Amino acid sequence: MASPVITFIGAGSAVFTKNIAGDILSRPALAGAEIRLMDINPERLSESEIIVGKLAQSLGGKASVKTYTNQRRALEGANFVVCCFQVGGYEPCTVTDFDVPKQYGLRQTIADTLGVGGIMRGLRTVPVLWSICEDMLAVCPHALMMQYVNPMAINTWAIAAKYPTIKQVGLCHSVQG
Repeated sequence: MASPVITFIGAGSAVFTKNIAGDILSRPALAGAEIRLMDINPERLSESEIIVGKLAQSLGGKASVKTYTNQRRALEGANFVVCCFQVGGYEPCTVTDFDVPKQYGLRQTIADTLGVGGIMRGLRTVPVLWSICEDMLAVCPHALMMQYVNPMAINTWAIAAKYPTIKQVGLCHSVQG
């Protein structure tokens, strides 16, 4: 059996990418995987490449790590797609997701998943996820999307509504154990 191809979209999120890659590479069946890291920020992508490369080496050195700034190329032939990006960054977007409701007397406790802030984040994020789905349908239609991007419920609902043939699961790295 060929080694699985696992593509990370948003791999510039170095700590998150390291944690998920560590989970993947610690499993014997995935230890020889081809890990593809894709991000729109070449500097952050380079940092993640170094981190995941060292992690792969420390866990036996069987995995290969490749980087991409082109989403479709990174997805070609992938078996698994790990989405781990944030549209707009913490500043200004996440801060704005808290500040705008606050101006109107609404207290956001978790602005990345619920309420006004979650809706705003969803409006920023869903179109990006849909672009990933389009590329997946073209170059890896049987891949499983493991979607770690918030707002989880809005995102998985939007994907299922528009792309029902995409196999997907919404996950939170903090609670899978």
